[in-house]
Amino acid sequence: MNTFGTIFRVSIFGESHGRWVGVTIDGCPPGIPLSPTDMLPDLERRKPGASGTTPRIEEDLPEFVSGAHNGVSTGAPLTIVFENKNTRSADYADFQNVPRPGHADFVIPKKFSGHNDPRGGGHTSGRLTVALVAAGVVAKKVLKDVEVSACLVEAGGNTDIDAAIAMAVEQQDSIGGIVSCTVTGLPIGLGEPFFNSVESVISHAVFSVPAIKGIEFGSGFGAARMTGSVHNDAIVDEKGTTASNNAGGINGGITNGNRMIFRVAVKPTSSTPRTQHTWNKATGAVEPFAVKGRHDLCIALRVPVVIEAVTAIALADLLLFPQHK
Repeated sequence: MNTFGTIFRVSIFGESHGRWVGVTIDGCPPGIPLSPTDMLPDLERRKPGASGTTPRIEEDLPEFVSGAHNGVSTGAPLTIVFENKNTRSADYADFQNVPRPGHADFVIPKKFSGHNDPRGGGHTSGRLTVALVAAGVVAKKVLKDVEVSACLVEAGGNTDIDAAIAMAVEQQDSIGGIVSCTVTGLPIGLGEPFFNSVESVISHAVFSVPAIKGIEFGSGFGAARMTGSVHNDAIVDEKGTTASNNAGGINGGITNGNRMIFRVAVKPTSSTPRTQHTWNKATGAVEPFAVKGRHDLCIALRVPVVIEAVTAIALADLLLFPQHK
């Protein structure tokens, strides 16, 4: 439900317009150097501010509630919270009767019998990714010499990101994007086939990020158009180095020591300024509808650091399995 992981267990909590959002990490090893300032660089990368992002800007200053003392983790559950200060709940008043196309507005009240918090998307909001980023900073420290790096390589079908954003602003419509993630320094042998294979665990974490609609490792869907002799990665030395990397650093669900490479597809932000049509519960009719409030035209701009975070969380969990300690 709201908890991910077997050893390194991450639980997120809070709502977009509630008092706090936060994360509790159980299984964090003791003695990991931790301070709020350690988290600021990644938290800044997630913040809006660039063209095409929402004008809602929060301070996002992490507060350690438990699990850290004298600048290190204690081994007890580590809880980090972020206060919500810049909210406009009135912007969401209409959505209980007029569910936004592409959002969870229609299904969430059905699932929770109308008791959900609808403000800003409540618990389903991308606001909660701030908690994932915080947990990702801790996970990166657990991984030590492993480097996780993600970047936006395409937006709105264009590899020229600035041009794509300018077009979205001009047309006042949202666009999606593709994020590429590379992991270096992984040991050989991470992954627990079948159901905890590396791809399975990372994909589970990645699809927990709002707006993610697809993932591919290595050559991905392109592999379906290759022959085996082309797709196979020739091993060139005793370390398992391969001449190509169509497998994306994974064989049989287990890391092979080469770079792990995968890409994720980020959908266009559902809250587009364009007028759409949706069903109105109050009138019982389909009517024109325009989304009010503050929203990203390209949420993909802020996704790379979140993908890094969930990838680090997944890998930290696998690394802490007993045979890898």
